[in-house]
Amino acid sequence: TTIACDHHLHTPMYFFLLNLALLDLGSISNTVPKSMTNSLWNIRSISYTGCAAQVFLFVFFMSAEFYLLTIMSYDRYVAVCKPLHYGTLLGSRACGHMAAAAWATGFLHAVLH
Repeated sequence: TTIACDHHLHTPMYFFLLNLALLDLGSISNTVPKSMTNSLWNIRSISYTGCAAQVFLFVFFMSAEFYLLTIMSYDRYVAVCKPLHYGTLLGSRACGHMAAAAWATGFLHAVLH
């Protein structure tokens, strides 16, 4: 919320951190509620549809996070090794495209599984 509201934090690094936080929130929200329900009610079963949905979402969030971490490493590489080209290589449009590519690639990877 702070990154979205504060205009001083609208840099590529914080934009990618916001996306990473959303992916982490999604991945933990995917597995923990069912685990807590099973623990509290002493149930050890899950429906086939529920299992398929949980596996799909888990693979989606984890693979999208992997691709986003790769993009974040590229961001730091450009910031350290090519500081004069940082603004042109990682503008707001390029960052948006890279983040969308990470989310879309994670979705395609999950669909394949």
